[in-house]
Amino acid sequence: MALARAWSVALFGVDGVPVEIEADVGAGSVRTQLLGLPDAALHESKDRVRAAVRNSAHAWPTQRVTLGLSPATLPKGGSGYDLALACVVLAAAQAVPGERLGGTALLGELALDGRLRTVRGVLPALLAARRAGLARAVVPEASLPEAALVAGVEVRGAATLADVIAWLNGDDAALADAPATGPPPAPPGKELADVVGQPEARWALEVAAAGVGNPGYSTLRSSVL
Repeated sequence: MALARAWSVALFGVDGVPVEIEADVGAGSVRTQLLGLPDAALHESKDRVRAAVRNSAHAWPTQRVTLGLSPATLPKGGSGYDLALACVVLAAAQAVPGERLGGTALLGELALDGRLRTVRGVLPALLAARRAGLARAVVPEASLPEAALVAGVEVRGAATLADVIAWLNGDDAALADAPATGPPPAPPGKELADVVGQPEARWALEVAAAGVGNPGYSTLRSSVL
């Protein structure tokens, strides 16, 4: 019997709650059981994840697989747990090392062929992961720009489940780095070209911008006063 743990995040509006995912692979009838108040979409994850693992050149365990999502009393839904479920099952089956799963939030939906699809709420999910002390996160490559907005978390992007498996096996180059972020560009200022009509007001502004040394300044000042 083998046990492994991984992390994902449950979303409630704009708030996130870290979810610990445990996998137990051991003797018993061959089936996959999902515990922890999953909704219908999360129940379907079992079939998506099994197909994705098989199409990523790995075998699904031929033993009883029990998956527990904690806190157990917290309702959980959506497809964002797929990546974490696949990785924790492989780690429990001793197909991949499980050391890197500790302290890492895994987010993403798996296609049947192992591609990693983006999910909603990556930003609030990573904010919740940071509050919980998780230092790393693996997200779909398409979500990297959003994930990079969260400081204090090492964010990596993956295109497929195979990329994440390679990273778990120690290949750091298998995952993409988050893009560099900087302050947003300043919005463009107003221009006189934006002013339609009122030629006298535009001329007055041009003269004022030119300064008191402009020959037309005295004439303008007299006309204004």
